[in-house]
Amino acid sequence: MFFDVHESSRSGAPTVLLSAGLGGTAAYWAPQFDALKSFRVVTYDQAGTGRNRRVLPEGHSIAAMADEIATVLDATGTESAHIVGHALGGLAALELALARPGRVRSLTIVNGWAAAHAHTKRCFEMRLALLKHDGPAAYVRAQPIFLYPADWLAANADRVAQEEAHGLAGFQGADTLRARVAALLAFDARPRLANVACPTLISAARDDVLVPSVMSRELAEAIPQAELHVQPWGGHAINVTEPAAFNGQLLDFLDHRSD
Repeated sequence: MFFDVHESSRSGAPTVLLSAGLGGTAAYWAPQFDALKSFRVVTYDQAGTGRNRRVLPEGHSIAAMADEIATVLDATGTESAHIVGHALGGLAALELALARPGRVRSLTIVNGWAAAHAHTKRCFEMRLALLKHDGPAAYVRAQPIFLYPADWLAANADRVAQEEAHGLAGFQGADTLRARVAALLAFDARPRLANVACPTLISAARDDVLVPSVMSRELAEAIPQAELHVQPWGGHAINVTEPAAFNGQLLDFLDHRSD
């Protein structure tokens, strides 16, 4: 298991655990680290990704990813935490809140869903087809199209090129990627959403081309204590493209639930 603990200078600071999306690595949350310095922050590389690369068991699931979060909490001596998850990481966080509510002080889901939208399924099908027929380099090259707004991509070409090189060098492997995509497409929490008992923030971007923001709205309508914030711009990786707005929104939510 590979995790990092960023301690706070504030005595007794509550813990925030950050769970990344399909990429799976702790580094995805770099734009949030400074903003969250008043909290104890835990990040980790999900099974099969980054420093935690390994063969995933058959039938790998979102439930297994939720169990992994619980294991990270145990390993870091954390009884309960504010859990923040992006996309796939949000699904794992949601599953944890449903299966082990005592471990989750609050839940934040960024551009996530209760069950995959038909459009999202189409996007993943095309991405996997690209991987199958043209290989990892083509898959990694196409990935930013699904993550970032077009104007942000154009303005950050050098940064994106560096991300592509890093992504290809640390590519999680075709079998692992297919298993993780299968898990997120199979996930369906709709019958259980009314059982989410913790305060919940649903954060979305209206211009997300991978996960339509209507999915976030449906989550917020079905979860009893949910707040919905939809930004007009920022794409799927809104915490990267609009960190100031996202961080402010997240801090406001956490500060009111960290007494």
